[in-house]
Amino acid sequence: MVDYAKTVGGPTLRAMSFRDRAKMLKALALYLHGRRDPLYDVSYDTGATLGDHKFDIDGGIGTLFVFASKGRRELPDSDIYVDGGLEQFGKTGSFMGQHVAVPLQGVAVHINAFNFPVWGMLEKLAPTLLAGVPAIVKPATASAYVTEAAVRLIVDSGILPAGALQFVAGATGNLLDLLGGQDVVSFTGSAATGTMLRATPNILANAVRFVAEQDSLNATILGPDVAPGTPAFDIFVKEVHREMTVKAGQKCTAIRRIFAPEDRVADVIEAVSARLAKTVVGDPRDEATRMGALVSADQKADVLEKAAIIGTEAERVWGDPEALNLNGDVAPDAFLAPMLFHCADPDAAVKVHETEAFGPVSTVMPYRDLDHAITLANRGEGSLVASVVTESGDIAREVVLGAGAHHGRLYFNNPTSAREATGHGAPMPHMVHGGPGRAGGGEELGGVRGVLHYMQRVAVQGSPDLLTAITRSWVPGAQETDAGVHPFTRSFTALEIGETIHAGPRKITLEDIEHFAAFTGDTFYAHMDAEAAAANPFFPGRVAHGYLLLSFAAGMFVQPDPGPVLANTGLDALRFLKPVEPGDSLNVRLTVKRKTRRTDEHGEVRWHVTLTNQHAEIVAEYELLTMNAV
Repeated sequence: MVDYAKTVGGPTLRAMSFRDRAKMLKALALYLHGRRDPLYDVSYDTGATLGDHKFDIDGGIGTLFVFASKGRRELPDSDIYVDGGLEQFGKTGSFMGQHVAVPLQGVAVHINAFNFPVWGMLEKLAPTLLAGVPAIVKPATASAYVTEAAVRLIVDSGILPAGALQFVAGATGNLLDLLGGQDVVSFTGSAATGTMLRATPNILANAVRFVAEQDSLNATILGPDVAPGTPAFDIFVKEVHREMTVKAGQKCTAIRRIFAPEDRVADVIEAVSARLAKTVVGDPRDEATRMGALVSADQKADVLEKAAIIGTEAERVWGDPEALNLNGDVAPDAFLAPMLFHCADPDAAVKVHETEAFGPVSTVMPYRDLDHAITLANRGEGSLVASVVTESGDIAREVVLGAGAHHGRLYFNNPTSAREATGHGAPMPHMVHGGPGRAGGGEELGGVRGVLHYMQRVAVQGSPDLLTAITRSWVPGAQETDAGVHPFTRSFTALEIGETIHAGPRKITLEDIEHFAAFTGDTFYAHMDAEAAAANPFFPGRVAHGYLLLSFAAGMFVQPDPGPVLANTGLDALRFLKPVEPGDSLNVRLTVKRKTRRTDEHGEVRWHVTLTNQHAEIVAEYELLTMNAV
């Protein structure tokens, strides 16, 4: 499998551009979106409800869509990723440096958890394939049949090239012993298993990249500004209830510890218990059911064992595992009532801050003030997410400063954001998913950041011409070309990197400045008051408006006739470097810096623009964006 991935899958993927891979992901997402029902049907056997399926299956497909979109919009239409800006080492700029990233020439081994058999696979597969690296998927045995059904659909689609995706169920044999420095292991599961895998001698000896997302004692804090009976309080209770019951609490991001001000603990217990009392537990295929079963009887036994440990330091205030009235004709083997605990002394407690019952179990604890709440939240020794319900910006900022180092994500919610808030337990593909310490120390998702896990960052150094050839992005000082016709008359395809037009000069007069001021209403003193302008340390006297210079530059390089240029879509990195006085002359140079195909019909052209005076001194610099017909 490793050999097939490296000799067949890898070369084919690396021969594709980022845009090609992004189109592949979108096609796969559309294909799976139209075939969700068979996955729903088999997913019921894991104990999951229809709502749980949507979280897992629809969420995984949605992640494919997001990475496909980011690949098209944020990655170059090339096979090399440019990371950051240029570094100039000398005065003339004849030798420069640039960080780039290229695909690893190995294989990614994805070892996934049982709770999200589809999302868990697709959220890792999307950035891996977008980076140009093949994957071997190893799902958890308990729900591997759901992952297998999804993989079978993917293979049958014919969308992925041979060797891009392989699947193994059960034991992996010597797989980890075959990996090297070009390979990546991405693991999701328990801290104990993660530690064991990370310590594999071959992984240590060959510095195999190991990304882990592990156990997490996630916390939520009821802000000291939130009172019972308010909309914000209701949001807090709703979040807690949802995280205890979705997927029967079998989520790595679920709320395990609930912190509330001392005088509001009883209100929280009462409100959460009331919602739990209305939660129908039973047959996941029944529309009335709101919480299904755990994935197996063994998992139920493990949760009860961990709940008993928590029970040595906390009192169970809701939920009796021995008294469960199930909805539907189902065997009780893997079903469990939600259990809410109350730990009255969280400072003295130890087990509640280190024991994760991976099911519908959570513990309420009091705090004295915000500093105390932050200290308690941090006792989880690193988590994937902590949430805070507050309407105070000062509270939010204090939590970030005090708890940010201990959590991979901080989620704030209140009535202002509740309508669009994604939920405490919902990792979004746009942002990193991971956490420090106990949570594994890794990062997944995060848009382009997730893609870079499967690429090697390389510092390349050389002349502007060589860097331009490597990155396919024009570097100042590199060769310029003149096609002999105005570049605005040439299609996206015909334009070449480095193609340049020079225009000017245009003399700037005092009348120009005054007319622009009167026409726009911009009568800032530096343009209109000679004495005041001369007193300013940045100006020699009255100077031209910066936006007057941009307007004149556009007039100097524009080609007014209809043609391939469809629209001016903006400008980036604008800098005014030297003032322009009445009597100065303005020259402009417009160079094709980069081209990015957006659709089959048009692409974005990024132009490097410099404005110079009669002494060849740069007075302004920016990047112009146009959308051009292919």
